Amino acid sequence: MKHKKFISFSILLLLVLINNVNAFAQCAMCRTSIESDLKSGGSIANGLNMGIVYLMAVPYIILMIGGYFFFKKSIDAKIKTWRNQFFPAKQS
Repeated sequence: MKHKKFISFSILLLLVLINNVNAFAQCAMCRTSIESDLKSGGSIANGLNMGIVYLMAVPYIILMIGGYFFFKKSIDAKIKTWRNQFFPAKQS
């Protein structure tokens, strides 16, 4: 079983390394396109920057929501303790 996992991982790693060559060309092409657009007075760069910020923010928001649900019990217990400490229940 371990032998099959090692072979699968090795093949996957080899495919990722072989396919990596095409990724470097795209960066230079996009940069050239954006620079020429900025020189001509375009606003594609602003949209690109907002897209990058959006793509960066979404995983953090998902992690915060997941962390809240993961730690919900301890958060609720702390809130209940704080509420009882500062706002004790009225005794009738």
